[in-house]
Amino acid sequence: SHTHVGIPWTNIHMSIGHWVQDGVLTIFFLSVGLDLKHELIAGSLSDPRAAAMPMICAVGGMVVPPLLFVATVTVFSELHAGQEIMRLTSGALPSLDMVRDGWAIPTATDIAFSLAVLALFAKTLPHALRAFLMTLATVDDLLGIALIAVFFSSLNAWYWFAGVIACGLVWTTLVRLKRVPWPLVAIVGIMAWVMMYEAGVHPTLAGVMVGLLTPAHLVHGEKTLRAERYREKIQPVSALLALPIFALFATGVHFETLTWELLFSPILIAITIALVVGKPAGIMATAWISKRVLGLKVPDGLRVVDLMPTACACGIGFTVSLLIASLAYSDADLSAEARFGVLVASIIAAGVSGFLLSMQAKHMEEELDEVED
Repeated sequence: SHTHVGIPWTNIHMSIGHWVQDGVLTIFFLSVGLDLKHELIAGSLSDPRAAAMPMICAVGGMVVPPLLFVATVTVFSELHAGQEIMRLTSGALPSLDMVRDGWAIPTATDIAFSLAVLALFAKTLPHALRAFLMTLATVDDLLGIALIAVFFSSLNAWYWFAGVIACGLVWTTLVRLKRVPWPLVAIVGIMAWVMMYEAGVHPTLAGVMVGLLTPAHLVHGEKTLRAERYREKIQPVSALLALPIFALFATGVHFETLTWELLFSPILIAITIALVVGKPAGIMATAWISKRVLGLKVPDGLRVVDLMPTACACGIGFTVSLLIASLAYSDADLSAEARFGVLVASIIAAGVSGFLLSMQAKHMEEELDEVED
C-alpha cells in the first residue's frame, strides 16, 4: 500500500491505500447515490408524511453519538489512569483536541450491514420496520455525505467547481438519451471524480453526485426506472468488489500486534459507547419526542418501543465510519485505534440488534398465534 500511483497532468499522486479509499470506494458511493435518487422519487422518501418520523430520528441518531464520544474522551483525558492508557495505546500522550477530532466517526450507519442484520434475524417482522430502517439509514447517508463534504474537504480554486458542474450537466444529458453512450458516460464520470479531487472535495462524492443526477422516472417508454436498473447492476460490484477491497485496506488492523491495552483505548471505548449506546439512544429519544410533542405517527401497527431493535442495528457504522476515521486522524496510531474501534463497535451493535430482533420476532409470532387461537 506504500506504492504511489499518479495521473499525468494532474496533482493526483496517491498510495494504493488512498486509491482504494478515494477511488474504489466511489463505486459504493455511486450505489448510494442511485439508492438515494430511487428512494427520493419512488421509495421511502417520496411520501414526506410517512418519512417524517424516521427522517427526524436520523438527525437524533447523528447528534447524540458525537456528544457521547467527546464526553468519553474528555473524561479519560482528565483521569490519570486514562492518560496512562492513552500513552500505552498511542505510544505518546495525544492532545485532547487531537483526540476530539474523531467526533464524526460514530455518526454513520452502514445501510448494507444494518439491512442484512434485519433480513437475517427479522424475516417475520412487519415490513414497516424495514421501511423505517431504510428511510432512516438513507437520510443518515445523506447527512454523512454532508459531514464529509463540509468538515473533511479543503476547498480549492473556483474553476474546479465549474468543472464539476459542467461534468454534472453533461452526465445529466447523456444518461437521458434514448441510447446511452456508455464509454462517454464513463469518461465524464472519471472527469467528475478528478474535478472533485482537484476542487478539494472528497472525490468519492462524485459517485453520489452522478447517482443523484440519474433519472428515476420512466423515459423513452421504458418499463423500468433507469436509476433502479443501474443500481441493480452497480450493487453487486459495490458489495462483492469495492467494499471487500476497501475493508481490507481501511480496517488496517494487524491482529498479531493487538494488545490487551488496546481494548481499554479511550478512542475505542468512546466509539463503542457512541455507536452501541448513543446511536439507539438518540433515535429512540427523538422517536418519543416526535410522537409525544410533534404528534408524528409511528409506522402502522408499531409502538415506539418496537423500534428499539432496529435502532440498535443503526449502531453498525463500518464503511462510512471507517472512511471518516481515516480522514479525521492524520496520526497513524490514532487512526488505527479508531478503525479498530469501529470494527469492535459494529460487531457488538450487530450482535445486540440481532439478538433483540430475533426476540422481537419470536414475541410477535406468539402474539399472532394467541390472536388466531
